[in-house]
Amino acid sequence: MEIVLFTVVAGTLYLAADRLLVLVERRRGAPLPGRSLVFFLMLLGMALPVFALIRHLLGA
Repeated sequence: MEIVLFTVVAGTLYLAADRLLVLVERRRGAPLPGRSLVFFLMLLGMALPVFALIRHLLGA
């Protein structure tokens, strides 16, 4: 059951990071240089605390 939860959360975070990056690029008016790296850092920055919170709540 945990694997399903983590997979759903990961997918949701992926979509959230993508939408956030698109929003930032729209406000900026141009694509960000190093777009892939920025996306990775955004996704990592969201995933680490959320996954840690899930592990804490599940008592693992």
